[in-house]
Amino acid sequence: MQSKINLLFLLISSHRQRNIGIFTISTLLVTLLASVLFISSSIQQALLGTLNTQADFTIQKYEAGKLCNTPNTWIDEFLAFDGVSNVQGRVYGIHYYEPKETYFMIVGIDMYEEQIVKKFQTLMDGLDIAKFLSRKSMIIGEGVKKFFDDFAYYEYYIFRPPDRSKEKVYIYDTIPKESALISNDMILMEISQARKILGMKKDQFTDIVLNVKNKEEMQKVEEKLILSHFNTRIIKKNDIEKFYTKLFYYKGGFFLSLFIISLTTFGIILYQRYSILSKMETKEIALLRMMGWRIKEIITLKIAENFLLVTSSYMLGILFAYIFVFVLDAPFLRNIFLGFHNLENEVSFLFYPSFETLGLLFIIFVIPFILATLIPLYKISISDISELMR
Repeated sequence: MQSKINLLFLLISSHRQRNIGIFTISTLLVTLLASVLFISSSIQQALLGTLNTQADFTIQKYEAGKLCNTPNTWIDEFLAFDGVSNVQGRVYGIHYYEPKETYFMIVGIDMYEEQIVKKFQTLMDGLDIAKFLSRKSMIIGEGVKKFFDDFAYYEYYIFRPPDRSKEKVYIYDTIPKESALISNDMILMEISQARKILGMKKDQFTDIVLNVKNKEEMQKVEEKLILSHFNTRIIKKNDIEKFYTKLFYYKGGFFLSLFIISLTTFGIILYQRYSILSKMETKEIALLRMMGWRIKEIITLKIAENFLLVTSSYMLGILFAYIFVFVLDAPFLRNIFLGFHNLENEVSFLFYPSFETLGLLFIIFVIPFILATLIPLYKISISDISELMR
């Protein structure tokens, strides 16, 4: 057994020039494919995580095809519907920074709503509500912080509402980097302060969200919402899920193109491996036959040689992909999924192991490689020894 293992490593060493080339290309190929899989999996899980926190219905007011602010009187009206619970108004909007053609997403938080404050404190560990409310304060995303630092806004930022007045708001803290995929360009502040900056009246909300106690009554509640006002747009939770799915598949279109290109490249490698079996390898097989090796033993040895080669390149490629995505945050490649617009996203991808996907990648990568080696080996192994030695 030990002699066969020594022979296995001797064969790998004797063909090192060819093996190094195949090993390098295979490792780079696996690294590229695994990196895309890791990025797409991380983004998908982050989007699904935000979906779990979405309300069952979102109601927006439209006039002449234009989104308008929603009156707070609608909240009491929707609360009166049977089966409806937890009706809340939301305040959010875009603040545009003209000199750099950049925008921030401002989100108002009702600091006097117990349930909202609890969620807010879960996001911001150690948040002191009293200190936050002692002056005009805000909590900013990682992308906003980098933007403010570049322009020396270290302590505060002066907003210009639509009436061109000035609102000086102090920076309280930064949203944890782990949620940067969603909160990169986000600014959180007290809801009344957000209304001032966005130019909204005190009795207005951007939209209203609500939940339904019994999910079987979703259809009835939706009908009541439609009939209550004819100038509304009603967004269901599964509509948001469909939007996320379409967005994910749109970005995944790049992966499909990349996958096809990679498979084509890999196919060329396999063709080379299949069609070119060197005279040295042919004579090696003939010598083993002359030494009494059975065809089965020869094929097993050669399969072990190539399996060791391809498995090593696969494992190394997965390791490189992990470092590239989760340690280095996938420079260059991440922008294909996150985009280049607005603030640069310094997102840190979170690892969501998908062993099924990695296993499928292993099968797609390893089995064709082994088969491409097995077929010519078998043909040569069953040939006449004298023919092989010529």
